[in-house]
This record gives sequence, structure tokens and C-alpha cells, in this order.
Amino acid sequence: MTSPMQANTANTSPVIATEGLRKHFGTVEVLKGIDFSARDGEVISILGASGSGKSTFLRCLNLLEMPSAGRLHIFGEEVGLRAGKDRLRIANRRQVDRLRTQVAMVFQNFCLWSHMTVLENLMEAPVHVQGRSRAEIRDEAEAMLARVGLTARRDAYPAQLSGGQQQRAAIARALVMKPRVLLFDEPTSALDPELVGEVLKVMRDLADEGRTMLIVTHEMAFARDVSSRILFLDQGQIGAEGTPQQLFGGGHNPRFDQFVSRFNQG
Repeated sequence: MTSPMQANTANTSPVIATEGLRKHFGTVEVLKGIDFSARDGEVISILGASGSGKSTFLRCLNLLEMPSAGRLHIFGEEVGLRAGKDRLRIANRRQVDRLRTQVAMVFQNFCLWSHMTVLENLMEAPVHVQGRSRAEIRDEAEAMLARVGLTARRDAYPAQLSGGQQQRAAIARALVMKPRVLLFDEPTSALDPELVGEVLKVMRDLADEGRTMLIVTHEMAFARDVSSRILFLDQGQIGAEGTPQQLFGGGHNPRFDQFVSRFNQG
């Protein structure tokens, strides 16, 4: 079987790929050897029951969580990792820091800096991480806030925003870094139901632009309508993979059908 690392063509090389990715916490193995690749412009929804390893997998992709074993390629570069006592270690910190500027993550709990205004939140990383000028970044940040409908809240602090507004600000903060890949870790799970739609609309717009996005989500209708591909994790392994039409059509994979059935009932 051809691995994701070997399945490249000149025009469709993966922007992110893993081979044999494993992660354990003590004696509990959460990821059991994931072979995966994502190509430019794909919107991949990562689905699975609680405890299936979805968020752990996503966090391993930008090394917020260190894998226990396996290989990781980002934009064609193999990330330098070395063996450690209980997990892999970063061998080249400069390489990882450089690659991380192109792989932005949006968390379920927003993670905005509480002591900064919304505008300051957007400007902080481009100025201090990318070394760009404040004047240049201010214009870009204000344009990004307009795009997500938050111009009027530019000088507000996170505590003064609704959950939906905070998550839209977090998405704008990720976008102002000009990343090639966006990772979303259950971006609507901390929101009240009436606020979910405003965040999903922003994400739909990003998908329509052809952004490369990997999304851990429980929003089944969103995953079905927006994704180019579904990755279904089942007990730390890939249980099913395919287009929304293949998987949501039923009969393609019994485990996925069972998952969707339980989810719809619950």
C-alpha cells in the first residue's frame, strides 16, 4: 500500500502528511499509527466519537502535542524529530517555529489575550513573531476585522464580547498571519447554540475561497456540505475516509454509519 509520503505528484504534493503517527499517554495509546495527507485547497473534516483521538491528532500536526512515534511532513519538509524518553522531541526549533507561522490553529476556547483589545490581539503575533511593522499590520488587522463583522468591536476587550464574537476574533487573528493551512479544534463546541451559525458562516466563506482547512467538528451538516473529504477516527485509527457523498450516503462503512446514527439520535 502506498503511504501518504509516497503518493505525491508534481502538482498535488501534500501540505501536511503523517506516516505511522502514534501518541500515547502513559499506557493509553490514543493514536495508533495514522497515515494521512492533506493537499492544498482541501477542506477536511475530522469526525469521531469522544475519545477517538481527533483533537490529539490535530494538535500533533503543529506539535502542540508531541507524537510518541511517526513522521511528519509540512510543505514538503520532514519535521526534524528525535527520540525522547516517552515521546518524540523537536530536533530543530527554528524549523518548527518557521513552519508554525504557516499553520494557524483556532481553539475551541478562543484563547484570546484578555488584557488586549481585539485589534491588539490581531496585531501581536505578526509584529512580534513575524517582525512586521505595526503600521502595516494595523491596516491588515482592521481589514480582517471588517471581514468577520467586528469593526465596531475593535477596541473592546475579550470579556466584553459574546462567545461567537470571540471566536470570530480568534479566526481573524489566525488569518492575519497569512497561514497556508488553518486548523480548527471544535471551534463551535464552547458556543451557545444561537451563536454557532455566525462562526460557521465565516468558516464557509473561507472554504469557498479555497483555503486549506482541517476541522475537528461535531457539526455534521457543516461537515457534509463544506468538506472536500471526511476523515473518521475510530479508537485512534482511521475508521473511514472519503468524500461526504461517499460516507454520508450510507453503506460505505458500517462503523461510520453507526457513528452518524448515534450522533443524530443524541
